Amino acid sequence: MADIPCLLLAAGASSRMGRAKQLLPWGECTLLEHQVQTLLKTGNPVVVVLGHRADQIQPIIDKFHIKICINKLWKNGMGSSIAHGVEYLEKEFPEADGVLITQLDQPLLTCSHFEKILSSYSPEARQIIVSQSPSGWQGVPVLFDRVYFGELENLGGDQGARKVFRSHADAVQTLEAGNILEDMDTPETYQKLLDRYKRLS
Repeated sequence: MADIPCLLLAAGASSRMGRAKQLLPWGECTLLEHQVQTLLKTGNPVVVVLGHRADQIQPIIDKFHIKICINKLWKNGMGSSIAHGVEYLEKEFPEADGVLITQLDQPLLTCSHFEKILSSYSPEARQIIVSQSPSGWQGVPVLFDRVYFGELENLGGDQGARKVFRSHADAVQTLEAGNILEDMDTPETYQKLLDRYKRLS
């Protein structure tokens, strides 16, 4: 079985939301707890990258059997959090075959979607497995074979994982995700997705 840790990006300041997304109520817990629990159900190791207000947020997830790393350069953008997280992951899991990168603000993601991505991985195939929405949008969650770790560690600023997978179009495999990839950046989208989640629960 492949060794593929899950990297959850949760370092941002949520400026458009007006309050920390990590601490938003989601079901009977916070959004961050919900996302961690969903990833843990895959049975794979979980690494969470924190940044903004990490000292207040970390105690909420210390109870989980996960790894937590703090990106002190979180203000530099998502690219710096990916780079920091992958570098940390390489040290903690030196035998890792790849990494599954996901982010906090896609709250409708399910364990079954993560499992589909993980089960689609083939060792030594240099894969990049990208989630795709019905509209054709492609992005996270995305799985990268370890051969791309160096490029991920060189990301900076607001460069996301898309920069790397667009550079290797021949290696990209898309995985349809249905309508669960919508992200939330504002109070309005938070309420809309929370209402959807409640209807589905």
